[in-house]
Amino acid sequence: MGTGWSLAIAAGPADARARVETVLAQVIAESSLWEAESEISRFNRAPAGVSLPVSPGFAEVVGAALAIAEASNGAFDPGLAAIADSWGFGPGGARENAEPGEWRAMKLENGRLIQPGTIALDLNAIAKGQAVDRAAAALREAGAAHFLMEIGGEYRGEGVKPDGQPWWVEIEQPPGAALPPLRVALSGLSIATSGDYRRAVMRGGKRFSHSIDPTTGQPIAEGVASVAVLGRSCMIADAEATAITVLGAAQGYDWAVSRGLAAQILLREGGGFREVLTPALAGMLG
Repeated sequence: MGTGWSLAIAAGPADARARVETVLAQVIAESSLWEAESEISRFNRAPAGVSLPVSPGFAEVVGAALAIAEASNGAFDPGLAAIADSWGFGPGGARENAEPGEWRAMKLENGRLIQPGTIALDLNAIAKGQAVDRAAAALREAGAAHFLMEIGGEYRGEGVKPDGQPWWVEIEQPPGAALPPLRVALSGLSIATSGDYRRAVMRGGKRFSHSIDPTTGQPIAEGVASVAVLGRSCMIADAEATAITVLGAAQGYDWAVSRGLAAQILLREGGGFREVLTPALAGMLG
């Protein structure tokens, strides 16, 4: 998936890591744009009107992506592969007529996905979270009850550590933030983070974030440096963090509060950073 992963587990099955690797291979085969024969690559190449059978895992992540796109009025847009390519964030080759907002023309019905001919999917902002959820589910199915699963900085915690303490995770901060660390206990909870510092390109001496604003087709303006969302599903939290980032400081905060999200938003202000917590997260922290 182009990123690392780690697993801390107490009294789990002997093949725990092999089970995680199997899940990661499945997610790559479904949602990686860098794999020519992945389900997402085949869908993106399909002519208009073609109906493709999709696996349950791919159907799940596409369905979740469309749901968050609808809930955020398109701030989270899963159809930005062509724009990402143009900024150097994708593998290249996305259909040139793909436009933002075309996710509304997609149809996922009875395990089949219909290509309208105007969309190139990019699920990088949600597939990693799904991989965390699916790896955690595979471990639970194997009898593991106490573990901390991490993929590329996204986490899922179950149960407690061998010493009875919870799985504490320190929320990632942008470089140079120097804010007091915020630690959360994950037991039956996930945390996903979206940050403008994670991937970027330099053009004309200026740094551009990988997060794209669908309304402009441009990387988001500097302002929201990082968003962390806690929730039961890492997949949903992953997409929600991206939506908040794209919506911006005021609208993103209001949207998060309207959904009852436990979120930390770090803003760039005056050469420094300011932390904003939603009421749900502030309540969790006491």
